[in-house]
Amino acid sequence: LQVDLWQPSSTSYIAEGTVTDLRVPHNASQLLLPSLQQASIPYTVLISDLQKAIEKQSGWRPQRNRRSLLEYNYEIYHSLDEIQNWMYHLNETHSDLIHMFSVGKSYEGRPLFVLKLGKRSQPYKKAVWIDCGIHAREWIGPAFCQWFVKEALQTYQSDPAMRKMLTQLYFYIMPVFNVDGYHFSWTYDRFWRKTRSKNSRFQCHGVDANRNWKVKWCDEGASLHPCDDTYCGPFPESEPEVKAVAHFLRKHRKQIKAYLSFHAYAQMLLYPYSYKYATIPNFSCVESAAYNAVNALHSAYGIRYRYGPASSTLYVSSGSSMDWAYKNGIPYAFAFELRDTGHFGFLLPETLIKPTCTETMLAVKNITLHLLKKCH
Repeated sequence: LQVDLWQPSSTSYIAEGTVTDLRVPHNASQLLLPSLQQASIPYTVLISDLQKAIEKQSGWRPQRNRRSLLEYNYEIYHSLDEIQNWMYHLNETHSDLIHMFSVGKSYEGRPLFVLKLGKRSQPYKKAVWIDCGIHAREWIGPAFCQWFVKEALQTYQSDPAMRKMLTQLYFYIMPVFNVDGYHFSWTYDRFWRKTRSKNSRFQCHGVDANRNWKVKWCDEGASLHPCDDTYCGPFPESEPEVKAVAHFLRKHRKQIKAYLSFHAYAQMLLYPYSYKYATIPNFSCVESAAYNAVNALHSAYGIRYRYGPASSTLYVSSGSSMDWAYKNGIPYAFAFELRDTGHFGFLLPETLIKPTCTETMLAVKNITLHLLKKCH
């Protein structure tokens, strides 16, 4: 019986008492549900017709009213082409605050675009790196990256906190890290997770771009099998996307003080380590930043996020970008798991983009201002 594991990402994380979310083909549910009953495993059907739920999301409505970029809608999901056109447009219209560049090319040859956001106020400024969409099916990630840029541009004049952030820091924002996978999730398989690189020995595509980093590579929580969702790849940085970003971060490691990566779903704010149960040296600073960020997020709509070291809060996983960033000298490294906790899972409705991004914005501003205060 083939199932697609939504939460947790690998069967190795499933133990007695683990709440597990799975997607099953329609015909398989008639086999699965009676066997769960027989084993007296309680279950709930969260989405009974997934296809219908997918079709309700506008990404799958072919006749999409494409108005001009001036009326770009931040409350819907956008295809890769739309996101890249939006980046080009901002680069032209907001050249005082935005500079777009590419850190490399994806496996399928797409440019890996990053927006550098901030006032060119002084020659040297600290920076914050933000990436979204390492996992293709987590569409709320790229939606948040776009929202962040929109908020920065719209409130720069009116909000003193935002003005301070953009004056004192640069933000490197990568709205879609896994461009090939994201495109594939729009065109062929909505629930695709990995990159799209080809494996010569197996007929399976892709590597988990969040298990491919050179930090405890392919240890616990990663798979050596190319067909698995958590496949770590043939070697660290085998994926051109990971290699390109790692190269950029290494080159700017003295400047970049925070690394923020956006995922879905679980409603958590995680910090290192992911690959082991151990306390990071600057724990008290990072912990207080997380505590305050989660409280700021909660103040908007009462959504509760759990926070803590990734290994004990979520699960142990090796080769993650967050651990790598931290190991490479970026003192504040965080991974957000955005809404929800499983009711919609990866199919977070477009009506929830605005509240999710609004509350997440509060957390990110909080972390950024914490960074400027310099915690000891």
